[in-house]
Amino acid sequence: MLTLSQTQRNARQMTNQRKPRLVMTLGDPAGIGPEVVLKALSQPRFEQQADVVIIGSSTHLQTTYKRLQATAPHETFRDPDSLTVIDIAVDESIRSGLITGTGNASSGEVGFQTLKSAIARTLAGEFDGIVTAPIAKSAWLAAGHAYPGQTELLAEMSNTQRFGMLFVAKSPHSGWTMRTLLATTHIPLSEVPKALTPELMTLKLELLIECLQRDFGLQQARIAIAGLNPHSGEQGQLGREEQDWLIPWMNAQRQRFPHIYIEGPVPPDTLWLQPGQAWHSAAKQNSAHDGYLALYHDQGLIPVKLLAFDLAVNTTIGLPFIRTSPDHGTAFNIAGQGVARSHSTEAALDLAIELAAQRLAANGVAVNGRSLSLKGSV
Repeated sequence: MLTLSQTQRNARQMTNQRKPRLVMTLGDPAGIGPEVVLKALSQPRFEQQADVVIIGSSTHLQTTYKRLQATAPHETFRDPDSLTVIDIAVDESIRSGLITGTGNASSGEVGFQTLKSAIARTLAGEFDGIVTAPIAKSAWLAAGHAYPGQTELLAEMSNTQRFGMLFVAKSPHSGWTMRTLLATTHIPLSEVPKALTPELMTLKLELLIECLQRDFGLQQARIAIAGLNPHSGEQGQLGREEQDWLIPWMNAQRQRFPHIYIEGPVPPDTLWLQPGQAWHSAAKQNSAHDGYLALYHDQGLIPVKLLAFDLAVNTTIGLPFIRTSPDHGTAFNIAGQGVARSHSTEAALDLAIELAAQRLAANGVAVNGRSLSLKGSV
């Protein structure tokens, strides 16, 4: 039997050591995406922890950089010449239509093609994950691309049927991490009761449990699930959904997942008290849950944005790769002025690096010479 020498073993081990590889989109080029990307990447820790490549209109990125230097000379921006940038080639008629601060068909087309290219390259194995700057759905629609958001394009191109929008934020006060999954996302409120079914809730709960276990190391997670109606229906007096199917469904899930603590349906007006306390006080962390399942968009995102507007990260779970995004929009009204805050973009990069490193470690790849374990924090 042949045996490996120590030199051969060391050489083989070295081939399994690398940084996470991330591609970062500029989002809608007319918005604050280019600005927050250049601000975030001025932080040296990202280059030390990951190989980050930018994708978008390199011409517009250079134009934005020069404008920001003139309008905000006291701010720090990364020089695009020091970055690796994948240029998105578009017709001159489209490129000439890019106007900072104005979302239109041109900016929508560039933003759409940017994300398509990032997804294709990631699926081809060039990158471990994608960090997306914000886009404007109206600009995509003006360009002829009718998608509710970036999440749906990510799922379509990766042939992913099971996916969800998880919002992650780490408190700067207590160090506690809030994780909120939405059962329904970009649909009118009137359609929420019809869209919510036991089948949909089972899919979302399974996704949340899988994510907490694989990406956060929480094998015996504690999950709180919101009710739909005020007071969770008040035993049917304020709505029948809880009594008719949500409570029986939850009882069945407790039987399916005996190692997971499932609480609910928690009245929506009290669900967020413990997260709010844990966000501000380390002493209150034990009373909070590892994950929260909200039933519709605003039910979950009002508390997230109230507590962590500049720190929350939108993470698409269920994809074959990591995807994170800052939890804010294009902010056309302040684009190009140098006043946009990059905190959420930095948080999205931090989380993407952590999650990509966790998955690499699970596949036997040492990151910077060591394996990482999140153990419930990001």
